[in-house]
Amino acid sequence: MNSARKSISLRRLRALCKKEILQIARDPSSILIAFILPVVLLFLIGYAINFDTAKIRVGVVSLDDGPLAASLVNTLAASPVIEMYMLPFQEGILREMAQKQLRGAVVIQNDFSAKMIQNQGEAAIQIFTDGTEPNTASFVSAYIQGIWQNWTVSISAEKGLSRAPLIDIQTRAWFNPSTVSRYFLVPGTIAILLTVIGAMLTSMVVAREWERGTMEALLASPTTKLEFLLSKTIPYYFLSMVAMFLCLIVATAVMGVPFRGSILALCLLSTLFLGCALGLGLFLSTATRSQFTAASITLVAGFLPATILGGIIFEITRMLLP
Repeated sequence: MNSARKSISLRRLRALCKKEILQIARDPSSILIAFILPVVLLFLIGYAINFDTAKIRVGVVSLDDGPLAASLVNTLAASPVIEMYMLPFQEGILREMAQKQLRGAVVIQNDFSAKMIQNQGEAAIQIFTDGTEPNTASFVSAYIQGIWQNWTVSISAEKGLSRAPLIDIQTRAWFNPSTVSRYFLVPGTIAILLTVIGAMLTSMVVAREWERGTMEALLASPTTKLEFLLSKTIPYYFLSMVAMFLCLIVATAVMGVPFRGSILALCLLSTLFLGCALGLGLFLSTATRSQFTAASITLVAGFLPATILGGIIFEITRMLLP
């Protein structure tokens, strides 16, 4: 490549891009990385990882056969989240939780109905949760307490007593109001895939020229450095954009993730995003001169930062900064 030549020839650039497009069409690995790999990873992450609240098995020990205790048990059984499992004795709770058969348990004492009807002190229930999974334990405890509070309010209303809370808190999520985990996992996965795919596609282009012995021909030609870099970037940019739209179609049409926003804004941001990813791949390909080494380093250098710093697992605004 003649570094002294400053001007860019569109004719040479077009010829180099055509050469790169022909290499892409003849190389099945590029098609595999651009079209097959993102769809497979999108399905794996989108369907395998799920943070949605499912049926949680909770044991109930009712030592009281009164009507109010039965009413509370029926309320717990009617919950769409809790799968109730009746236990005859309190001693079986620890055994069932140790065997991972239960995520929590509720114990209703034998004087529960009497205290509620005759006002013989404060009626209470006992909640057990499995502390080996803190997030699930917190959810079970908070949900059972919410059921308990709603039940006491309804019972007090039937008795003519006013036990409504002083403050009525109603929570509303503006983003993903249905709290479906796939709606934020899939877009985050697409961002990770753009990083990995863009870097992987360009991580082997320069190393391939050295391994095949065609770099000497390019060095002897009047091709400038900028023309060479642009010819290695432009075809893979369009290939990565096609992969991005393919992921978008799969996410919206197949996986049911809604798209809200501007296509133009998505294209502009994807262009900036791919510019960094393609540049990372070109740098590693130039520095290593080996396709295998470049691909291995690129996979680690692209995937881990995109996963950890992309916001799909840890919220960026909540990360602890030094």
